[in-house]
Amino acid sequence: MAARSGWHPAARYTNLRDVRRSKFSGRGFLDIDWKNYDFVRHLAAVRDTKPLITVARDIERMSQIESVLREAEQLAQYASRVVIVPKAIRLASIMESEIPTNYLLGYSVPTKYGGTRIAPESFRRPVHLLGGRPDVQRRLAEVMQVVSFDCNRFTLDAAFGDYFDGSIFRPHPSGGYENCLRESLKNICDIWSDYGIGDSQQCRGEEGLCKTEGTNSSLKSIGRC
Repeated sequence: MAARSGWHPAARYTNLRDVRRSKFSGRGFLDIDWKNYDFVRHLAAVRDTKPLITVARDIERMSQIESVLREAEQLAQYASRVVIVPKAIRLASIMESEIPTNYLLGYSVPTKYGGTRIAPESFRRPVHLLGGRPDVQRRLAEVMQVVSFDCNRFTLDAAFGDYFDGSIFRPHPSGGYENCLRESLKNICDIWSDYGIGDSQQCRGEEGLCKTEGTNSSLKSIGRC
């Protein structure tokens, strides 16, 4: 269903079985287990799958910058693009100079599980949004150069008969898991249909990079530098 909507495959490095039959190399998204991160295992998965995009571990303390960038450099040998996620507050004013421009920036959308405390306005180059509700992600795109986002919220709500109507989640009139997924996918695509990435941001539109990690998560890319 997601593929028919132009979405691309992806998986977490701890669970690759859901994408074994998909064309992953050069077009998939490889996510991480950020709570129990294992760089050796992540690097091995990137080497095996050669994704379009993967995510380095979060920079939660200034002391981690060098080690995360060293890891990102190794990941970049096998992935076309690597996302760096700055979370240390002190990076707000210096991330442009501290994080090389060949990396995408990652912004963890605040939820009850956590998120980035740095103001969205501090992100001044192409950004990947990590998690959050579709409506919140779209609002963030008004102040950030969003090129991709992941979102598992609509798959979770679908299990309870709810779908994203373009503004909020509500019960589907006919019910059914697939109906909820189908309508949510359509409405998520619709709210991004008028979003463009200008030439001044040195990006070109590439509608359709998305990921589905089993039935638990999805990611969509609006553009790619």
